[in-house]
Amino acid sequence: MSDDSFPIEVEQRGHVVLWTIDREARMNSLSRATLLAFGKLAREAISNDSVRAIVVTGRGDKAFCAGADLKERQGMTENDIRAQVELYRSELGPLDRSPKPVLAALNGVAFGGGLELALACDLRVAAAHVQIGLPETTLGIIPGAGGTQRLGRIVGEARAKEMILLGRRLDAPTALSWGLVNRVTPAGTNLIDDVLAFLEPVTNGAPVAQAAALEAIDRSFDVPLAIGLELEKVSYEKVLVSADRREALAAFAEKRKPIFYGK
Repeated sequence: MSDDSFPIEVEQRGHVVLWTIDREARMNSLSRATLLAFGKLAREAISNDSVRAIVVTGRGDKAFCAGADLKERQGMTENDIRAQVELYRSELGPLDRSPKPVLAALNGVAFGGGLELALACDLRVAAAHVQIGLPETTLGIIPGAGGTQRLGRIVGEARAKEMILLGRRLDAPTALSWGLVNRVTPAGTNLIDDVLAFLEPVTNGAPVAQAAALEAIDRSFDVPLAIGLELEKVSYEKVLVSADRREALAAFAEKRKPIFYGK
């Protein structure tokens, strides 16, 4: 069990590390301690060779994360809130830039900062009853933890504006049709079991190639296509000289499944 000073429970299943926000009574909201815990865990997981994928979820079935801890914020000054918003960038940044695939397992509602946390992940799988949204403009603010930047890159400008300006909430099937989630877990199926099965190609895959692919994709959003193609070449060089690539070729010749070690 976690505690208030470190409110994320950690469990490793094979090559997947599972982080559960353990604040069910507070809808798994993002306190200062929660943000700091994410930063610490992300930095550790990136350097842990036994971890090939990261799954983020919430305790219970009501909320993945309902956003900022508003009770905590009641006692904050404007400068305190500015500092808190910076923590979203500094402590969720390592998760966003992780060379290992990160998946948000949406076990319940993901609103505001909770959806922004999910947007910082590479993949999203939602339970069938999930609702998601960025309601900040209806509360007189805007998404301040990357929502205005990441949402449009995933669903397109028009749909991002619709969600943010109208404060629109999406159910799981709509989020899937918009490309906001990658999969909806069928009702009656355990979410985490479904996620682990979904991630098998990652956990059985080549970590060097996956890291290089993530690097190349992420870079493409910041530069023109011509420069992106050059950066892709740099990322490809990393896999070209890897032992995993040679193992894949050997396995193909020997008609067997490759065994990847991330080297």
